[in-house]
Amino acid sequence: MNFDIATERLDGGVFVIALSGEVDLYTAPEFKQQLVDAVTDGARHVIVDLTETTFIDSTTLGVLVGGVRRLREKEGDLSLVCSDRNVTKIFEITGLNQVFSIAPSRAEALARLASG
Repeated sequence: MNFDIATERLDGGVFVIALSGEVDLYTAPEFKQQLVDAVTDGARHVIVDLTETTFIDSTTLGVLVGGVRRLREKEGDLSLVCSDRNVTKIFEITGLNQVFSIAPSRAEALARLASG
């Protein structure tokens, strides 16, 4: 199973969680733990980078929605980086593209965050 996760802490309470490979029922718990740890460690803004992600399932969507709830309770937000049409289509079909800000690159996600 190919899956990897890396969390990076930036200035201003910004965390970037980069996922690669398949994020599914078996790997989503590790992602959820990283997300919970980031919020516990003071994250106000989390960018989930799906650039190297090849597959997500409903479990992953649930983790993302849970992350949004946790961050909104702390007046924060969660945004996504995704350029893969197959993955972004999942957000469109489920209507979650209305919940998440989705940028095509990490640089653009950070720029959007900086501009407010």
